[in-house]
Amino acid sequence: MQTNKYHSVGLKNFNTADFNTIVQAQVKNALDEDVGSGDLTAMLVPATQTATAKVIVREHAVICGIDWFNTCFKQIDTYVQIDWLVTEGEHVQPNQTLCKITGLARSLLTAERCALNFLQTLSATATESAKYVDAIAGTSAHILDTRKTIPNLRLAQKYAVTIGGGHNQRLALYDGILIKENHIAAAGSISKVMQQAFALNCGKSIQIEVENLEQLQEALDAGATSILLDNFNIALLCEAVKINNAVANKAVLEASGGITLSNVREIAQTGVDRISIGAITKDIKAIDLSMQITPNS
Repeated sequence: MQTNKYHSVGLKNFNTADFNTIVQAQVKNALDEDVGSGDLTAMLVPATQTATAKVIVREHAVICGIDWFNTCFKQIDTYVQIDWLVTEGEHVQPNQTLCKITGLARSLLTAERCALNFLQTLSATATESAKYVDAIAGTSAHILDTRKTIPNLRLAQKYAVTIGGGHNQRLALYDGILIKENHIAAAGSISKVMQQAFALNCGKSIQIEVENLEQLQEALDAGATSILLDNFNIALLCEAVKINNAVANKAVLEASGGITLSNVREIAQTGVDRISIGAITKDIKAIDLSMQITPNS
Protein backbone atom coordinates (compact mmCIF):
# COMPACT_ATOMS: atom_id res chain seq x y z
CA MET A 1 0.00 0.00 0.00
CA GLN A 2 1.29 3.45 -0.88
CA THR A 3 1.13 5.66 2.19
CA ASN A 4 0.50 8.82 0.20
CA LYS A 5 -2.86 7.42 -0.91
CA TYR A 6 -4.39 7.66 2.54
CA HIS A 7 -2.33 10.36 4.22
CA SER A 8 -4.80 13.07 3.24
CA VAL A 9 -6.42 15.65 5.48
CA GLY A 10 -8.05 13.29 7.96
CA LEU A 11 -5.66 10.33 7.84
CA LYS A 12 -2.38 12.23 7.86
CA ASN A 13 -1.53 11.10 11.39
CA PHE A 14 -1.70 7.40 10.59
CA ASN A 15 1.43 5.61 9.44
CA THR A 16 1.44 2.25 7.68
CA ALA A 17 1.60 0.26 10.92
CA ASP A 18 -1.37 2.16 12.39
CA PHE A 19 -3.37 1.66 9.23
CA ASN A 20 -2.66 -2.06 9.06
CA THR A 21 -3.71 -2.39 12.70
CA ILE A 22 -7.01 -0.70 11.89
CA VAL A 23 -7.62 -3.02 8.93
CA GLN A 24 -6.84 -6.10 11.02
CA ALA A 25 -9.23 -4.99 13.78
CA GLN A 26 -12.08 -4.14 11.41
CA VAL A 27 -11.76 -7.47 9.64
CA LYS A 28 -11.61 -9.38 12.92
CA ASN A 29 -14.83 -7.73 14.08
CA ALA A 30 -16.52 -8.51 10.78
CA LEU A 31 -15.45 -12.17 10.85
CA ASP A 32 -16.47 -12.52 14.50
CA GLU A 33 -19.90 -11.22 13.54
CA ASP A 34 -20.27 -13.46 10.50
CA VAL A 35 -18.41 -16.66 11.37
CA GLY A 36 -18.64 -16.76 15.15
CA SER A 37 -17.95 -20.27 16.43
CA GLY A 38 -17.65 -21.70 12.91
CA ASP A 39 -19.04 -21.88 9.39
CA LEU A 40 -21.50 -24.78 9.56
CA THR A 41 -22.27 -24.80 5.85
CA ALA A 42 -18.62 -24.92 4.78
CA MET A 43 -18.27 -28.12 6.80
CA LEU A 44 -20.32 -29.87 4.11
CA VAL A 45 -17.24 -29.63 1.89
CA PRO A 46 -14.40 -32.15 2.48
CA ALA A 47 -11.70 -30.62 4.69
CA THR A 48 -8.94 -31.38 2.18
CA GLN A 49 -10.78 -30.14 -0.91
CA THR A 50 -8.93 -27.30 -2.65
CA ALA A 51 -10.48 -24.79 -5.01
CA THR A 52 -9.84 -21.83 -7.25
CA ALA A 53 -11.99 -18.72 -7.29
CA LYS A 54 -12.21 -15.49 -9.21
CA VAL A 55 -13.92 -12.20 -8.42
CA ILE A 56 -15.71 -10.44 -11.27
CA VAL A 57 -17.06 -6.89 -11.23
CA ARG A 58 -20.42 -6.36 -12.93
CA GLU A 59 -20.31 -2.57 -13.38
CA HIS A 60 -17.97 0.37 -13.85
CA ALA A 61 -16.16 1.08 -10.58
CA VAL A 62 -13.10 2.44 -8.82
CA ILE A 63 -11.63 -0.48 -6.90
CA CYS A 64 -10.94 0.09 -3.23
CA GLY A 65 -10.51 -2.20 -0.24
CA ILE A 66 -7.90 -4.70 -1.42
CA ASP A 67 -6.18 -4.75 1.98
CA TRP A 68 -9.47 -5.56 3.74
CA PHE A 69 -10.30 -8.24 1.17
CA ASN A 70 -6.90 -9.92 1.54
CA THR A 71 -7.03 -9.74 5.32
CA CYS A 72 -10.40 -11.51 5.42
CA PHE A 73 -8.90 -14.55 3.73
CA LYS A 74 -5.60 -14.42 5.61
CA GLN A 75 -7.32 -14.28 9.01
CA ILE A 76 -9.27 -17.39 8.04
CA ASP A 77 -6.34 -19.21 6.45
CA THR A 78 -2.83 -17.83 6.00
CA TYR A 79 -2.17 -20.31 3.17
CA VAL A 80 -4.78 -18.82 0.84
CA GLN A 81 -3.12 -17.25 -2.20
CA ILE A 82 -4.58 -14.18 -3.91
CA ASP A 83 -3.40 -12.89 -7.28
CA TRP A 84 -4.71 -9.40 -8.07
CA LEU A 85 -5.14 -8.42 -11.70
CA VAL A 86 -6.00 -4.79 -10.84
CA THR A 87 -4.58 -2.22 -8.43
CA GLU A 88 -6.12 -0.09 -5.69
CA GLY A 89 -7.78 2.94 -7.24
CA GLU A 90 -8.01 1.44 -10.73
CA HIS A 91 -11.06 2.19 -12.85
CA VAL A 92 -12.52 -1.12 -13.99
CA GLN A 93 -15.09 -2.21 -16.56
CA PRO A 94 -18.12 -4.54 -16.33
CA ASN A 95 -17.25 -8.26 -16.38
CA GLN A 96 -13.59 -7.60 -15.66
CA THR A 97 -11.84 -10.18 -13.46
CA LEU A 98 -10.34 -8.49 -10.40
CA CYS A 99 -8.42 -11.33 -8.77
CA LYS A 100 -7.89 -15.08 -8.59
CA ILE A 101 -7.80 -17.00 -5.32
CA THR A 102 -6.55 -20.48 -4.50
CA GLY A 103 -6.71 -22.48 -1.29
CA LEU A 104 -8.85 -24.83 0.74
CA ALA A 105 -12.45 -24.68 -0.43
CA ARG A 106 -13.71 -24.30 3.13
CA SER A 107 -11.50 -21.25 3.67
CA LEU A 108 -12.63 -19.61 0.46
CA LEU A 109 -16.29 -20.20 1.27
CA THR A 110 -15.99 -18.90 4.84
CA ALA A 111 -14.14 -15.69 3.98
CA GLU A 112 -16.15 -14.92 0.83
CA ARG A 113 -18.97 -12.80 2.23
CA CYS A 114 -16.92 -10.57 4.53
CA ALA A 115 -14.27 -10.03 1.89
CA LEU A 116 -16.83 -9.04 -0.73
CA ASN A 117 -18.68 -6.82 1.75
CA PHE A 118 -15.57 -4.75 2.36
CA LEU A 119 -14.54 -4.61 -1.29
CA GLN A 120 -17.94 -3.67 -2.70
CA THR A 121 -18.66 -1.10 0.04
CA LEU A 122 -15.32 0.69 -0.11
CA SER A 123 -15.32 0.55 -3.91
CA ALA A 124 -18.76 2.15 -3.84
CA THR A 125 -17.47 5.04 -1.74
CA ALA A 126 -14.41 5.48 -3.96
CA THR A 127 -16.54 5.31 -7.10
CA GLU A 128 -19.06 7.88 -5.86
CA SER A 129 -16.26 10.17 -4.69
CA ALA A 130 -14.60 9.95 -8.09
CA LYS A 131 -17.84 11.01 -9.81
CA TYR A 132 -17.92 14.25 -7.81
CA VAL A 133 -14.20 14.86 -8.24
CA ASP A 134 -14.53 14.40 -12.01
CA ALA A 135 -17.55 16.70 -12.07
CA ILE A 136 -15.57 19.68 -10.72
CA ALA A 137 -12.35 19.02 -12.64
CA GLY A 138 -10.63 22.23 -13.68
CA THR A 139 -12.01 24.29 -10.80
CA SER A 140 -10.08 25.20 -7.65
CA ALA A 141 -12.53 23.47 -5.29
CA HIS A 142 -11.99 20.17 -3.48
CA ILE A 143 -14.51 17.44 -2.62
CA LEU A 144 -14.64 16.48 1.07
CA ASP A 145 -16.45 13.82 3.06
CA THR A 146 -18.32 14.28 6.35
CA ARG A 147 -18.95 12.26 9.54
CA LYS A 148 -21.99 10.67 7.88
CA THR A 149 -20.31 7.30 7.58
CA ILE A 150 -21.28 3.66 8.18
CA PRO A 151 -20.81 2.90 11.91
CA ASN A 152 -17.45 1.26 12.66
CA LEU A 153 -16.22 1.92 9.11
CA ARG A 154 -15.32 5.61 9.50
CA LEU A 155 -11.62 5.27 8.75
CA ALA A 156 -12.18 2.73 6.00
CA GLN A 157 -14.67 4.96 4.20
CA LYS A 158 -12.56 8.07 4.62
CA TYR A 159 -9.67 6.15 3.11
CA ALA A 160 -11.95 5.17 0.22
CA VAL A 161 -12.82 8.83 -0.36
CA THR A 162 -9.14 9.60 -0.91
CA ILE A 163 -8.82 6.68 -3.32
CA GLY A 164 -11.61 8.30 -5.33
CA GLY A 165 -9.67 11.57 -5.38
CA GLY A 166 -11.53 13.33 -2.57
CA HIS A 167 -10.30 14.75 0.72
CA ASN A 168 -11.18 14.11 4.34
CA GLN A 169 -12.95 16.42 6.75
CA ARG A 170 -12.20 15.96 10.46
CA LEU A 171 -12.18 12.31 11.48
CA ALA A 172 -14.37 12.68 14.53
CA LEU A 173 -15.52 15.05 17.27
CA TYR A 174 -12.10 14.90 18.91
CA ASP A 175 -10.33 15.84 15.68
CA GLY A 176 -11.56 19.39 15.23
CA ILE A 177 -14.09 22.04 16.24
CA LEU A 178 -17.19 22.57 14.11
CA ILE A 179 -19.43 25.25 15.59
CA LYS A 180 -23.04 24.83 14.51
CA GLU A 181 -26.33 26.64 15.16
CA ASN A 182 -26.95 25.14 18.59
CA HIS A 183 -23.40 25.87 19.74
CA ILE A 184 -23.87 29.51 18.74
CA ALA A 185 -27.22 29.70 20.50
CA ALA A 186 -25.85 28.14 23.68
CA ALA A 187 -22.84 30.48 23.75
CA GLY A 188 -24.88 33.58 23.02
CA SER A 189 -23.43 34.79 19.71
CA ILE A 190 -20.96 34.03 16.97
CA SER A 191 -18.35 36.35 18.43
CA LYS A 192 -18.66 34.80 21.88
CA VAL A 193 -18.46 31.20 20.66
CA MET A 194 -15.44 32.04 18.49
CA GLN A 195 -13.70 33.59 21.51
CA GLN A 196 -14.33 30.40 23.49
CA ALA A 197 -13.04 28.25 20.64
CA PHE A 198 -9.82 30.24 20.39
CA ALA A 199 -9.41 30.15 24.17
CA LEU A 200 -9.39 26.35 24.15
CA ASN A 201 -6.08 26.47 22.26
CA CYS A 202 -6.57 22.80 21.38
CA GLY A 203 -4.31 22.80 18.36
CA LYS A 204 -7.14 21.58 16.12
CA SER A 205 -9.00 23.19 13.25
CA ILE A 206 -11.86 25.56 14.05
CA GLN A 207 -14.74 25.87 11.62
CA ILE A 208 -18.04 27.69 12.06
CA GLU A 209 -21.27 27.06 10.19
CA VAL A 210 -23.29 30.07 9.02
CA GLU A 211 -26.74 30.22 7.48
CA ASN A 212 -26.80 33.69 5.89
CA LEU A 213 -24.56 36.54 4.77
CA GLU A 214 -24.99 38.47 8.01
CA GLN A 215 -23.64 35.53 9.98
CA LEU A 216 -20.81 35.18 7.47
CA GLN A 217 -19.73 38.77 8.07
CA GLU A 218 -19.98 38.32 11.84
CA ALA A 219 -17.85 35.18 11.64
CA LEU A 220 -15.22 36.98 9.56
CA ASP A 221 -15.22 39.88 12.01
CA ALA A 222 -14.69 37.38 14.83
CA GLY A 223 -11.56 36.02 13.16
CA ALA A 224 -12.94 32.81 11.64
CA THR A 225 -10.49 31.15 9.28
CA SER A 226 -12.79 28.34 8.09
CA ILE A 227 -16.48 28.87 7.42
CA LEU A 228 -19.14 26.35 6.38
CA LEU A 229 -21.86 27.86 4.20
CA ASP A 230 -24.95 25.80 5.00
CA ASN A 231 -27.50 25.39 2.20
CA PHE A 232 -26.54 28.59 0.37
CA ASN A 233 -27.94 28.86 -3.13
CA ILE A 234 -25.70 29.80 -6.07
CA ALA A 235 -26.38 33.53 -5.79
CA LEU A 236 -25.61 33.54 -2.07
CA LEU A 237 -22.45 31.49 -2.59
CA CYS A 238 -21.22 34.00 -5.15
CA GLU A 239 -21.94 36.86 -2.76
CA ALA A 240 -20.25 35.01 0.11
CA VAL A 241 -17.10 34.56 -1.98
CA LYS A 242 -17.19 38.27 -2.88
CA ILE A 243 -17.50 39.28 0.79
CA ASN A 244 -14.72 36.92 1.79
CA ASN A 245 -12.40 38.21 -0.93
CA ALA A 246 -12.88 41.75 0.35
CA VAL A 247 -11.34 41.09 3.79
CA ALA A 248 -7.65 41.14 4.58
CA ASN A 249 -7.55 37.66 6.12
CA LYS A 250 -9.77 35.51 3.94
CA ALA A 251 -11.36 32.39 5.39
CA VAL A 252 -11.57 29.00 3.72
CA LEU A 253 -15.14 28.73 2.45
CA GLU A 254 -16.89 25.39 2.31
CA ALA A 255 -20.27 24.74 0.71
CA SER A 256 -22.50 22.05 2.18
CA GLY A 257 -26.10 20.90 1.92
CA GLY A 258 -28.27 20.04 -1.07
CA ILE A 259 -25.31 19.14 -3.26
CA THR A 260 -25.77 16.64 -6.08
CA LEU A 261 -23.90 15.60 -9.18
CA SER A 262 -26.18 17.86 -11.21
CA ASN A 263 -25.26 21.06 -9.34
CA VAL A 264 -21.81 20.41 -7.87
CA ARG A 265 -19.89 21.95 -10.77
CA GLU A 266 -21.93 25.15 -10.66
CA ILE A 267 -21.24 25.32 -6.92
CA ALA A 268 -17.52 24.81 -7.49
CA GLN A 269 -17.49 27.59 -10.09
CA THR A 270 -18.70 30.13 -7.50
CA GLY A 271 -15.18 30.17 -6.08
CA VAL A 272 -15.69 28.26 -2.84
CA ASP A 273 -12.65 26.35 -1.66
CA ARG A 274 -14.28 23.13 -0.51
CA ILE A 275 -17.50 21.20 -1.02
CA SER A 276 -18.49 18.64 1.61
CA ILE A 277 -20.88 15.85 0.63
CA GLY A 278 -22.39 13.29 2.99
CA ALA A 279 -23.78 11.23 0.12
CA ILE A 280 -20.36 9.85 -0.91
CA THR A 281 -20.26 7.81 2.31
CA LYS A 282 -23.91 7.69 3.38
CA ASP A 283 -25.97 7.16 0.23
CA ILE A 284 -23.82 4.62 -1.57
CA LYS A 285 -24.92 1.49 -3.42
CA ALA A 286 -22.55 -1.46 -3.09
CA ILE A 287 -20.66 -2.29 -6.27
CA ASP A 288 -21.96 -5.48 -7.87
CA LEU A 289 -19.30 -8.18 -7.46
CA SER A 290 -19.44 -11.92 -8.04
CA MET A 291 -17.10 -14.56 -6.64
CA GLN A 292 -17.11 -17.85 -8.55
CA ILE A 293 -15.52 -20.92 -6.93
CA THR A 294 -14.38 -23.98 -8.87
CA PRO A 295 -13.19 -27.12 -7.01
CA ASN A 296 -9.81 -28.48 -8.01
CA SER A 297 -9.79 -32.11 -9.22
